[in-house]
Amino acid sequence: MGNVFSVSISTNDIAGCCDCTTARANYICKLAENRVTLRTELQKLRELKNDVNRKVDVAERQQMKRMDQVQGWLSRVEAMETEVGQLIGDGAETIEEKRLRGCCHPKHCISSYTLGKKVARKLQDMATLMSEGRNFEVVADIVPPAPVEEIPGRPTVGLESTFDNVWRSLEEEHVAMIGLYGLGGVGKTTLLTQINNHFLKTSHNFDVVIWVVVSKTPNLGRVQNEIWEKVGFCNDKWKSKSRHEKAKDIWRALSKKRFVMSLDDMWEQMDLLEVGIPPPDQQNKSKLIFTTQSQDLCGLMGAHKMIQVKSLTWKDSWDLFQKYVGKDALNSDPEISELAEMVAKECYGLPLVIITIGRALASKVTPQD
Repeated sequence: MGNVFSVSISTNDIAGCCDCTTARANYICKLAENRVTLRTELQKLRELKNDVNRKVDVAERQQMKRMDQVQGWLSRVEAMETEVGQLIGDGAETIEEKRLRGCCHPKHCISSYTLGKKVARKLQDMATLMSEGRNFEVVADIVPPAPVEEIPGRPTVGLESTFDNVWRSLEEEHVAMIGLYGLGGVGKTTLLTQINNHFLKTSHNFDVVIWVVVSKTPNLGRVQNEIWEKVGFCNDKWKSKSRHEKAKDIWRALSKKRFVMSLDDMWEQMDLLEVGIPPPDQQNKSKLIFTTQSQDLCGLMGAHKMIQVKSLTWKDSWDLFQKYVGKDALNSDPEISELAEMVAKECYGLPLVIITIGRALASKVTPQD
């Protein structure tokens, strides 16, 4: 007797095979339709990308930083644009092949199936990108301030030894507060600027370096705002707080940090506690430097070290004066150089006065001028 084989095929198996065959057939049958949809969805994705980019541009102009997930999404969209552009080009080649070989040619069926499958998957990927892009409620975040921010300023002239003295004093444990005093225009602000910027060039153990201009008529509320911009989030809501509330916030923030506080142009005694500044000492290892025209104010503030910023020597004064007057003006007439020296001596070694007058004389080419 011959052998008899029995094969059992369930309805589910047949349905599964049919579904699989139908799906594969759809890759080919819907290729033309899906290519059109692909172009449309790509345009929508580009429009959404442009919308997100505009939001990012606005935020970055406000000194905010785009979020990593937004940057990642933008990069994926750019990659998608390239891949879809390639698929659209491949589709054009497949259509041309169909025209030349006929729609039933085996090679055309294989290429249409492969392309159709890629197009269908790209449509799914683009739908995912569209969903992600629409869900961005925030595209950028506030950038925390740098521990040290560079302050624009001109180089010091003739103050190198004073700079070294101040820097050595900052490294002394028992010196927590330094008062820099001297005549107006002698270079105290320039010196303090260079000290601030030097923290960018050297290693140190401070968490934050803060610069605040106090001025002759101090506004403690403004001083508090400038300090809080370095240690907190100084928005309109915070600015509307009372001075006492601000002081408590500043105190809490600075008490947790090792800081350097630079207060420029002080004219009267300031109560640090009223502002919220913890008095620097050997325990918290913080430092405070201030500039003033009054040596007495250094004592009233309790400075551990008072350093006088002196006028320039005649050599430094004359070199600085010549730099700003210029060789053309000095060499234009034999009497000019002699008159220039007389004028330079009347500046009393004050860099600000020398620079101001030197610039004013730069255009004078005759003694009468």
